[in-house]
Amino acid sequence: NVERGLLPPNMLEPLEIGKHVVVIGGGDTASDCLRTALRLGSEEVTCLYRRTENEMPGGKKDRKMARDEGAKYRFLTQPVKFIAGEDGRLAAVECLEMRLGEPDAKGRRKPIPVEGSNFSIACDTAILALGYWPDPILGKTTPGLEVKDWGLIAVKDKKTGATSREGVFSGGDCVTGPDLVVTAMVAGRKAAWAIDEYLRNKK
Repeated sequence: NVERGLLPPNMLEPLEIGKHVVVIGGGDTASDCLRTALRLGSEEVTCLYRRTENEMPGGKKDRKMARDEGAKYRFLTQPVKFIAGEDGRLAAVECLEMRLGEPDAKGRRKPIPVEGSNFSIACDTAILALGYWPDPILGKTTPGLEVKDWGLIAVKDKKTGATSREGVFSGGDCVTGPDLVVTAMVAGRKAAWAIDEYLRNKK
């Protein structure tokens, strides 16, 4: 909800985007990227996801809206390489076909590459809409800091972001995993108030 007048000049003009776009990822951010690319004038927009639609973390409603606007989905597809044309610009994405293996401990089936199934998809723009996770080494190198699965930082109090180590507060994606920007903003504001109170009381 930023006022246009508050944006820097270079952000006031529409983004330049290619006519053939691939979006790599399976969450709600991927759906947002698909719809935005179409609204910016792309002729063909395709989402590449390495599992099936049933395993996609993004919402069904968002996928339906993306499809309604013209987005395509290609499942069991793993991008492995970007291919440049003679002009040095992106010309295609090399992919592998995947198959689903046995479920893991959490019931999610692991995608397995199909050997020799390489193929290419022509495109002039690729958007990475992938989830990122904290470096798990953080818990091993920070005494007294408790971490959970995937290296996520455990908080003792969600209202303040206080962790198991005194004086250390945390919030945002390193606590929740990939989430909305506003979720991180709320966590940051709560942590800021808690840190201020902590420092005042420590004096």
